[in-house]
Amino acid sequence: MQLDLDRLGNLLALYGINFVGALLIALIGWWAARLSERLTRRAFAASQVDPTVAGFLSSLARYAVLIVALLVVLQVIGIQATSLVAVLGAASLAIGLALQGTLTNMAAGIMLLLFRPFRVGDSIEVAGKSGTVRNLNLFTTELAGGDNVQVLIPNAQVWGAPLTNFSAYPMRRVSVTFVVPLDRDVEAIAADLRAYLNGDKRVLQSPSPAVAGSNLTDKGAEVTVHAWTNADDAGTVRADLVAHLLGAVRSRGTAH
Repeated sequence: MQLDLDRLGNLLALYGINFVGALLIALIGWWAARLSERLTRRAFAASQVDPTVAGFLSSLARYAVLIVALLVVLQVIGIQATSLVAVLGAASLAIGLALQGTLTNMAAGIMLLLFRPFRVGDSIEVAGKSGTVRNLNLFTTELAGGDNVQVLIPNAQVWGAPLTNFSAYPMRRVSVTFVVPLDRDVEAIAADLRAYLNGDKRVLQSPSPAVAGSNLTDKGAEVTVHAWTNADDAGTVRADLVAHLLGAVRSRGTAH
């Protein structure tokens, strides 16, 4: 059988052009998807839309553009959209099972957007991870850990797990329990702590701070300190309180 070089050359030229065109469309689609995400996020930021909603809808806009680009690429390389839809319809069960985790994450992301148990900037703990919420998209929730490490959690795990939101309420109670050795003056240490709490402007006076003995052990007297503060100040107030009480325990003389 004689090889028709002219026909082969024409086929290679035709499919080569289609391939190059599909590649260019894919690159343009990828660029357009990222651009649409940035523009959507900027538009929402200018209109002062909630950052959580803005991040989710920006992600949705990006994936919508990618899907359109994929359909155009398939058309260019010769796969008709109607044929693709028919094949996908016939294989919907298998595809649904294969993408079950992805679809679950998408559904969970929509539920998180609707009910909003947290917002961008909130400090949360969920699925064994803790950090500050940076972003919520179709598939994952992004946290910044305490050491500023990126933590990505699938939305299904976030939606299906107990969640602690440390930023949900404007006030937080700081509680510290420590042991005062028996040879130290407990009353003097307690008075020193009360004066410190009353002088700290970050500590709220209503509810009022409290310093009281909670237990007596063979190692000493347990003293518990409760102080209310703004949620944003809770971490620093606790750290400063611990540093002050350690100094108070060391500096106070023996009990009489």
